[in-house]
Amino acid sequence: MHVGVIGAGYVGLVTGTCFAEMGNDVTIMDVDETRIQSLIDGRIPIYEPGLEPMIARNVAEKRLHFTTDLEYTIERSLINFIAVGTPPDDNGAADLKYVFEVARSIGKTMTTYKIVVTKSTVPVGTTQKVKAIIAQETQHPFDVASNPEFLKEGNAIDDCMKPDRVVMGVDDVRVGEILKELYSPFVRTGKPILIMDIASSEMTKYAANGLLATKISFINELSRLCERVGADVEMVRIGIGSDQRIGPQFLFPGLGYGGSCFPKDVDALTRTAVEKEIPLTILEAVQAANKGQRQHFIRKILNHYGEHGLRDKLFALWGLSFKPRTDDIREAPALDVIRTLLDKGARVRAFDPVAMENAGRLLGDSIEYAVGNYECLEGADALIIVTEWNVFRYPDFDKIKELLTEPVIFDGRNLYEPKKMLERGFTYYCIGR
Repeated sequence: MHVGVIGAGYVGLVTGTCFAEMGNDVTIMDVDETRIQSLIDGRIPIYEPGLEPMIARNVAEKRLHFTTDLEYTIERSLINFIAVGTPPDDNGAADLKYVFEVARSIGKTMTTYKIVVTKSTVPVGTTQKVKAIIAQETQHPFDVASNPEFLKEGNAIDDCMKPDRVVMGVDDVRVGEILKELYSPFVRTGKPILIMDIASSEMTKYAANGLLATKISFINELSRLCERVGADVEMVRIGIGSDQRIGPQFLFPGLGYGGSCFPKDVDALTRTAVEKEIPLTILEAVQAANKGQRQHFIRKILNHYGEHGLRDKLFALWGLSFKPRTDDIREAPALDVIRTLLDKGARVRAFDPVAMENAGRLLGDSIEYAVGNYECLEGADALIIVTEWNVFRYPDFDKIKELLTEPVIFDGRNLYEPKKMLERGFTYYCIGR
């Protein structure tokens, strides 16, 4: 099939590349000339394991094309996915101006029948608004559909190539059949393609992220209670995660969720609920718990040194991205930790395997940047672990003690066993243990 993807951001780039990998002829379009030229030159603007060689392979085999020309993209593609950003506005609602701009441009550009699919994460009712906007601009026939994405940063290629399920919202069963044909190579192991009405498909995306965020906030709040009563949240996590009705996923206590999806989507869903006068009090509590978890961890640092004891201290920070296997620092817990330390007069030296460049653009020279995890420790008063990169899981603890001025570790991801850390001579703070 000939497929167009409008938006060369995270979702558009991964999705379009995976469509090409399955033999389709794919054109990815974006208005950002610098981004498109970088892609043409073989430079990938995001970090996602496995994406760079897949792009190179499909470009070389002439199945994947990049352009800034919307008319060219629409003209050669039967199916066109809208995959532009929907950032939160000042009130937390999804800002849909880019989605609507694309819809208007498609209506003005199309000259034959097209299927327009919203891939961006959008509130319920958005796809019907896209339909109305296109209809205002064209007399040509078209259909719209909704196909929400369920990609996890750091594992997006597998999520796209081997999805748990594919969700599609359509008004016309014939459109559903065409989209099923496009997706059929991805579900050869029997995973379902779920065809539903458009509003339900849009709600499914937000509902899934809201429920996963709830599991994270639940275990984080429980970890605080575990600390108070002397329980080990790791044991509790295993105990409840073994229940098939609950499952172990998203039950790892830590610093809360971040990134481009959960914070934005939970905010957007709760905002929609308020507008419809159906408040989602559970998700409002999830948001509050997520913010509170970061402060709970930060208080461990403040309590250790005293409210005014951080001035002129140097802290080594391991991890800047909101989770491993990505360079995304949006809503990253590290940012809250860093800002608090700087406000208290401390210095911060950080290391992250891939997120240093993005952090540098945001934080500038307000912190120091180390070339490696051990170089980060030299002369620091304590180590703070924020992101659970594999390289941090089995370090040389003797070397850590040698490089730090004091053997103090604040572990926001429970990477190590508390008893063993005490035996090694560390003052060790973790979550819920």
